[in-house]
Amino acid sequence: MTLNELIDEITTDANGDQEQLWAFRQAFEDEVPVPTEASVAGQRVTVTKFDFDGNERRGLTATCQLPDRTKFDVAACDVLMPPGSKGARYIAAYRKWMGLTPVPKAPRRKAPAATGPLSIRLAVQSVTGKLALCRDLADNSEITLRFERLHDVVPGEIAVVTPMKRTNKPDGVHIQGQVLRTYLDTAALSLEPLRLEPRGIWDPKRHYWGEPGVPLESWARPIVKRGPRPEFEMEQVLPGTDFAVSDYDPIIESSDLRGNGDPTGAREILMRLCAADLRCLDAHAHLGNILFDRRPELAIRHYEVGVQIGELTVKPDFEGLLPWGCLDNRPFLRCLYSWALCLWRLERYTEAAKALKRILWLNPSDNQGARFVIQEVRARIPWSDRSDY
Repeated sequence: MTLNELIDEITTDANGDQEQLWAFRQAFEDEVPVPTEASVAGQRVTVTKFDFDGNERRGLTATCQLPDRTKFDVAACDVLMPPGSKGARYIAAYRKWMGLTPVPKAPRRKAPAATGPLSIRLAVQSVTGKLALCRDLADNSEITLRFERLHDVVPGEIAVVTPMKRTNKPDGVHIQGQVLRTYLDTAALSLEPLRLEPRGIWDPKRHYWGEPGVPLESWARPIVKRGPRPEFEMEQVLPGTDFAVSDYDPIIESSDLRGNGDPTGAREILMRLCAADLRCLDAHAHLGNILFDRRPELAIRHYEVGVQIGELTVKPDFEGLLPWGCLDNRPFLRCLYSWALCLWRLERYTEAAKALKRILWLNPSDNQGARFVIQEVRARIPWSDRSDY
């Protein structure tokens, strides 16, 4: 099949950009074998997956893996496949459908500078304006990074940076650089997992499921069938706070500042908490909250960091409960719920439904209202058409 024939087939069988993008995704899944070798911006990679999450602006994505096994996602149109391969033909068809030249230009490879590596990996601790306090994963040294655009980096992410200028200042090493990409790898952060304290056994037979005689909702049936499970309370980290000495709470102060029209001041408090200890899950949750209404695509990054740090303790196969009634469980549950809502807003319905289902298993009392949201997510109702809760 020629490029034109492939495009004609897809545009004939599917109406609208989103349907055509789903058709392209299916064509890639059926016809392009993965894993497969490719390159992105001159870097050799292995493509492990092509996908479309429903976001028309993002389009098809490719999950790539570097030789060091680091994974990241890029736009599929930026992937350069071996000439003559089936993958190259499908990339060309997709690019032509987008109005681009069928074959992306391979970047000219410049000889590396005589000093230093081409790129470094930095664990981001906190961000102020366009400055980020980081830790170099190569030698664990502290570095202050000056980057180009706001929101290039988020506390808890790993930033792959090309250094442009390095300066030694009284407060340490400063680097001005270009952020090539960011990704999540909580194992690389070398964080101590949060502790779990046992809080007894939860028995679904003693749980209030509604008025007698009313059938259980579909989400509750497998939870009841699973039977009794242990309850736990997750350690909450709040650096610099000792409620035995003072009732000062930086999270409350940050929320008050935001409510009074000072999001910058609110953000500064939360960033200080992250700089002191990235395990402060409530800081990640509230950083996401500042962006949630306007920029869900940015807010989700903060929530996902909180979720993944929490998952150092509560792994996806965790069988216990984290009841909302145990106050220190709330930061993780907030991150998880807000992450699910952002997934929904970005039309990543399958992931959103999975996250909401997990919340219900962790906290069957469902103080956050996940049981109402999951019905609309599973029905793939867009966020803009949601019901009022």
